[in-house]
Amino acid sequence: MVKTPFISVSSEEENRGSVEFQVIGFTNKIRKLTSHLELHRKDYLSQRGLRKILGKRQRLLSYLSKKNKIRYKELINQLNIREPKTR
Repeated sequence: MVKTPFISVSSEEENRGSVEFQVIGFTNKIRKLTSHLELHRKDYLSQRGLRKILGKRQRLLSYLSKKNKIRYKELINQLNIREPKTR
């Protein structure tokens, strides 16, 4: 199994209900499930769980991008989950 680095949250952010904290948690779960699925390709229940978590994270990121673009961009850069747009 390939070890992937998980993101740790700084101690200064104590608001566990915040959108950023939830997205970081979902990202950690996604990376963990992705490494699991590399070994177990036919684990369809884990694939379904991964798709559900991806949808939840997508909805939270969509909400954050509508509410606060600056916090959204900072979070995307911190997690490195989107490709930068080139024009």
